[in-house]
Amino acid sequence: MKILVTAKRVPDPNATIKVRPDGSGIVTDNLKYVVNPFDEIAIEEALRLKEKQAGTEVILVSIGGKASTEQLRTGLAMGADRAILVVSEKEVEPLIVARVLQKIVADEKPDVIFMGKQAIDDDSNQAGQMLAELLGWPQATFASKVVLSGDQKSATVTREVDGGLEDVEVQLPAIVTADLRLNEPRYASLPGIMKARKKELKEIPIEQLGVDLTPKVKIIKLSPPPKRQAGKKVESVQQLVQLLHSEAKVI
Repeated sequence: MKILVTAKRVPDPNATIKVRPDGSGIVTDNLKYVVNPFDEIAIEEALRLKEKQAGTEVILVSIGGKASTEQLRTGLAMGADRAILVVSEKEVEPLIVARVLQKIVADEKPDVIFMGKQAIDDDSNQAGQMLAELLGWPQATFASKVVLSGDQKSATVTREVDGGLEDVEVQLPAIVTADLRLNEPRYASLPGIMKARKKELKEIPIEQLGVDLTPKVKIIKLSPPPKRQAGKKVESVQQLVQLLHSEAKVI
């Protein structure tokens, strides 16, 4: 079995994000980057399936600048077999991501694709669904549990939906996007880190894939959220009601 997993480079969710004064983007100086947390969960799930199914190969793919090799090496240190970096120094929107992955899938022919349900930098939650449409593959999004059939021709996926949990069965090849409660990603061990240095990491310039790179969406300006006002202490319920009426205007 061959499993393809995405691994996007994103700012550390624990870092303080600042917007440039002109609103053209975020300040990246001294900003720490990590593997997108949902992609990290997807990598862990692929590795767990690899441990259960002998002969399974886990391939990572990322789209970004050469600095993204750091995040791919992290995934390789966790236990993935090899990695592909589609080099693009410009940010690419979800549709372009899906088109690039479509080209990679045509070459690699994986049995299943694991992706994070969304990337925490833009929270678009679109690339997995768009890729499924382009490939004509079934998809199971927001997965909290994945069980492969004995013949590895289908998978039963438990999805988190508004009303609770939903079980769906998809025929492979298929796309599964990982939700937060799917698993707890492992830490890379020291031996794993040493082995990762020798594993294959192939770089492909995005221009070589013949994908239309024209963006459909233009970000005009970014602005930070307004600062939260300090809370107020009240002496009585009557004073609370008065504040809710006069300031919060909720009653």
